[in-house]
Amino acid sequence: MTDRPAQRTPNRQLAALIAEAGFSNAGLARRVDQLGLEHGLDLRYDKTSVTRWLRGQQPRGTTPALIAEVFTRRLGRRLTAQDLGLDACAPVYAGLEFAATPEEAVDIVSGLWRKDSGSHAELRKIAFTPAGLVVPSRDWLIGKADDKVAREPAPRVPAQARAGLAKPQPLAPPRSRGHAERVPGHKVSSGDIAALRSVGELFRTLDDRFGGGHARQALVRYLEHECEPMLRGTYDEQTGRRLFGAAADLTRLAGWTSYDIAAHGLAQRYFVQALRLAQAAGDRSYGSYVLVTMSRQAVYLGHGREAVQLARVAQQGVGTGAPPVVQALLHASEARAHGVLGEVRACTAALVRAERALEAARPGDDVPYWATFFDEAQLADEFGHCHRDLQQFRAAAQHAERSLQLRAPSFARSRLFCRIVLATARLGLGELDQACALAAEAAGAAAEMRSARAIEYVRDFERRLEPYRDAAPARGYREKVAALS
Repeated sequence: MTDRPAQRTPNRQLAALIAEAGFSNAGLARRVDQLGLEHGLDLRYDKTSVTRWLRGQQPRGTTPALIAEVFTRRLGRRLTAQDLGLDACAPVYAGLEFAATPEEAVDIVSGLWRKDSGSHAELRKIAFTPAGLVVPSRDWLIGKADDKVAREPAPRVPAQARAGLAKPQPLAPPRSRGHAERVPGHKVSSGDIAALRSVGELFRTLDDRFGGGHARQALVRYLEHECEPMLRGTYDEQTGRRLFGAAADLTRLAGWTSYDIAAHGLAQRYFVQALRLAQAAGDRSYGSYVLVTMSRQAVYLGHGREAVQLARVAQQGVGTGAPPVVQALLHASEARAHGVLGEVRACTAALVRAERALEAARPGDDVPYWATFFDEAQLADEFGHCHRDLQQFRAAAQHAERSLQLRAPSFARSRLFCRIVLATARLGLGELDQACALAAEAAGAAAEMRSARAIEYVRDFERRLEPYRDAAPARGYREKVAALS
């Protein structure tokens, strides 16, 4: 790596933080190189490189952001490149910040929307980083609630001043596409928020049936062109809280659809920002749901320990006052994380808590709209996944079959996942014919969707099928799948 010509001023900010962190120059360089590997970067810094930074040279590219993250992990507080006396650069951690104020949160998330709605393909290639889960979840749990989110209208021009105008001033020309200022001072109404909620339901339905890739870009453009102007409009306190809640829900959905197409780093950033918007909304319960979503992504990517922590933070954040359905959802998410780690006792205990919580639910309970999907079919699905991960195949098959019996056809992707779980269980029980028939049906459904997760579920089954590749049912499965392409 080459660096810019040296500056004359030593970097005392960096020196002070190195001393506070207890790093040696070689130790700091090693940590920067290791962090770079997490993001697919082959860095070759050493103690001499750090000496040059201390003398005032500026590292190139994403390195300042990586150095800042090394110190963030070590010292337990968010630090930026500027805090280290380094130039701002392409921020590999942009979007993982848990904003200090609602205004800052709007700036961060609207920046994500604008970049994602354009042709910034590199944004969808950003790597997922487990370390990026720590600070936001901690700040959500212990952070102070926002005192105010209302935005007052700009002061009106006094009549005396207006009288001095010779003629009305022409309106300013419209801004270029993508600028929220094109509707200055827009007063947000209840109808606006109802529209945001309706759009969320529409995109949720499309995602469930056709996969996240089907309408993801349309959702992001809607956030940029409709939601951002509202957030930058004017509203009173009550309306503002509802607006931030609706924006949090749409942002979480943008993350969910990004996750479904395997844009995992981008999805992670959307989830973090949805968590911050939920805090501005004053909706602690929805924040727990965002954390559960983050936990599910961590499970999918094999980061079980982080997934357990996220589920537990969600539980701690809402306490025991949440509706039974919400409690069931939170415990089931913890169970999935223990399952992927192979922790039988902890997984079983969490499943029992989830089952008891759902049994305690009663008709007429005040259940949040986002938790209504968690019913007996979903709980059976959670049991099936957990038992599959623990290689308890008979139990996995029983629960997967029950989930498929109860689950509505509109949840097409969830049914596909459950069918693969059932196929895997049948395979584990030595029932090769049934396993291949179920998997072939799921593969056909996956071909009709735009979902990387659906494809990965099918591929996971195929990897498990490999030891039986010469058996007649396996050959028949391959022929059926080949005919789909």
